[in-house]
Amino acid sequence: MKLKYYYVYILTNKERGVLYIGVTNNLIRRIIEHKSGTFDGFTKKYNLKKLVYFEQTEDVQSALSREKQLKGWHRDWKINLIESSNKKWEDLFIQIMRDPETSSG
Repeated sequence: MKLKYYYVYILTNKERGVLYIGVTNNLIRRIIEHKSGTFDGFTKKYNLKKLVYFEQTEDVQSALSREKQLKGWHRDWKINLIESSNKKWEDLFIQIMRDPETSSG
């Protein structure tokens, strides 16, 4: 049986720019939706298309709890979290497209 994964992710429009935190069960599909502007809303309004951070879990409740936790953090804490694994604020979408098994759920 294939494991089901859930992802908490952070998008931005530029280094230290506007941040958006979301959760999904298919990271590739969801980031493509953000990049193409499929849905009206916050990410489309602020042009948030750059994936700068994500975490993977096997439990939907853990993902939802983590999303809520991160949304409650001070901005500086979120920036430190991003920079702990992505110092240059690179778009991680390129990385996950190279290895889609890690992010397709």
